[in-house]
Amino acid sequence: MMRRAVLSGVLLLALPAWAQDVPDALLPEPAPAPPAPPALAPTGAPMAPQAAPAQPALPPGMTAMADGVVRIALHSDRIEPALAEALRVMGMHFAALPFGRITIEAQVAGPANDASLARRASLARAQAVKAALVAGGLDATRIDLRPLGRLPAAVEVVDVVPPGVASPNTEARSGR
Repeated sequence: MMRRAVLSGVLLLALPAWAQDVPDALLPEPAPAPPAPPALAPTGAPMAPQAAPAQPALPPGMTAMADGVVRIALHSDRIEPALAEALRVMGMHFAALPFGRITIEAQVAGPANDASLARRASLARAQAVKAALVAGGLDATRIDLRPLGRLPAAVEVVDVVPPGVASPNTEARSGR
């Protein structure tokens, strides 16, 4: 039994050396090279400028900021149908991303003397925006809510912050 194991080990060690001595006539021909890619534009001709794809018009009350944040002027936790549809479409686009978390930051203008009431009002607005994004297919576990309450700017807005983008409210929150 031991002799058989030693013999098979020696044969396995000799196998790669034997495979290198195979004559080229026994090896198969390599596969042919793939064809050249088709020419998309005539060579030497200047390419015509292409128009940027048309961006859908945002409904009133919704603004796209330069850094990718979408700011929504929201004065209650009820979302108008045009805003709800725009948020649903946005949810579809976010759902198509393979990873990343979306942050919803909501702030209110008042009341200035009741931080708890302001925080609850901003939470209700953030939850309404979250529900509209989820209606578009975005997984609810990928959405973070930040009910900011009343900040020094005292505005009625909800910010939808895409993955990898810094919060537009960082300085305002640190100044509390």
